[in-house]
Amino acid sequence: MSSTSGIRRMARFVTVAAVLFVAGCTAIYQNHGYVPTEDDLAKIEVGKSSREEVTDVIGRPSSMGVLQGSGWFYVGSRWKYYGARAPQEIDRQVVAITFNDKGVVENVERFGLERGEVVVLSRRVTKSNIKGIGLIRELLGSFGRLSAGKLLDK
Repeated sequence: MSSTSGIRRMARFVTVAAVLFVAGCTAIYQNHGYVPTEDDLAKIEVGKSSREEVTDVIGRPSSMGVLQGSGWFYVGSRWKYYGARAPQEIDRQVVAITFNDKGVVENVERFGLERGEVVVLSRRVTKSNIKGIGLIRELLGSFGRLSAGKLLDK
């Protein structure tokens, strides 16, 4: 083997190693989920569009509310993968469509990431039967109504 072929082989090796190194340091972006576009959402009329019309325009979501018929949630996110680092979520969009008891659109909202923090989507669906009395007060209030005779009586 001559020294020129050894130099060429070494040059190829260095070139391949440099390409692999640069490719490993390139960010890769992946999209997950589905969020309807503003044009599609414009076709949905609050107070007029039914659940079936929403299905025809933008399709059924992958996430629904806890209660049957309470709401539909379309979630989409964009992730950045960079080398061996942990993936980083750089964008998230949530479209929430709520329906009334008759299945008509009641509200359409869009949520996202703001200043790097996830906007919390919170919806209270349970109602308390106790009005104006806290849990501790309710528990302590039951002590006076109990007597030893009632406990021993079968």
